[in-house]
Amino acid sequence: MKPLRHLLPLLLFAIAAPIPASTPADPMSEGDKASRSSAARTDIKPVLFVLTSHGTKGSTGEATGYYLSEVTHPLAELQDAGIAVEFASIQGGEPPVDGLDLKDAVNARYWNDATFRDAMRHTRRLGDVDAARYSAIFFAGGHGAMWDFPTSPDVPRVTQAIYEAGGVVGAVCHGPAALVNVRLADGSYLVAGRNLSAFTDSEERAVRLDTVVPFLLATTLTRRGAVHHPAPDWTAKVVVDGRLVTGQNPQSAAAVGAAIRDQLLAKPTSQ
Repeated sequence: MKPLRHLLPLLLFAIAAPIPASTPADPMSEGDKASRSSAARTDIKPVLFVLTSHGTKGSTGEATGYYLSEVTHPLAELQDAGIAVEFASIQGGEPPVDGLDLKDAVNARYWNDATFRDAMRHTRRLGDVDAARYSAIFFAGGHGAMWDFPTSPDVPRVTQAIYEAGGVVGAVCHGPAALVNVRLADGSYLVAGRNLSAFTDSEERAVRLDTVVPFLLATTLTRRGAVHHPAPDWTAKVVVDGRLVTGQNPQSAAAVGAAIRDQLLAKPTSQ
C-alpha cells in the first residue's frame, strides 16, 4: 500500500432508505465499551466494524491483516460525531494488523490509546454478533480480507440482515471482498446493478499481488453485476449508491466513514 494522500473524494449519491435506530438493550463487552465516544449518540445504534483474521498473503508467506488506517480513519469520523462503533473479526480475538504507520496522526491517536488497543485484542467473532444491534456494517480492507471475507458464511448472513433491516453497508479498499457473495432474500447479489468503488485491478498490479490474491476484486464485483467506478491509482474515490457506501483504497477511508456518518445522522432517530 502507498502512503495516504489528502485528496477530496468524488462522490456519487443516490437516495437512501430510512434506518431505524434505538438504544441497544443487550450488554456490551469491555472492548465494545472502549470503542464508544465519550459523547455517544444513544439514539443511533452502533456501527459494526468487521476486520479480517487472515494474516498471510497466499503462498508468499508475507504478513498481512487489516489495514490500520482503513479502521482508524473511518472510526474517527464516526466517533467524533458521537456514533458508537463495535468491532468483530472473522475468528474473533485479536486480528493481524498491516499498514502500521504511526507517522499518520490518526493511526497514532488510536494505536497509542489503551482503550482502542483493548478493543482490538477482544473483537467479537462475527458469527456471534446479533445483527439487530447495528445501524450499519463496515468492512475494513487489508489484503487478508481477500481470503476470509468471501468464504465466511457469517459475512453474507450478517450483511443481508443489516441491509434488509434498512441499515447501511460500507466497505473500503479490499473490504468490498465481503460483498462478492452477499445475496438478498430474493436471491440477487447485493451489488447487482449498484454503483460502487473498490481496490482496482490496476492498483493490485501496481503492488504486484495480482497473481497472489485469489481473485481480482474489481473484476469479480463487475461479474456479480456491479457498476465499478475506478479512479486513477491511489486517488481517493467514494461511491454512495443508496445505503451502499464504498471506497477504492486507503486514501478513501476517511470519506467512507464520513459518508456512513452522514447517512446515519440524516435518519429518523426512533423506531
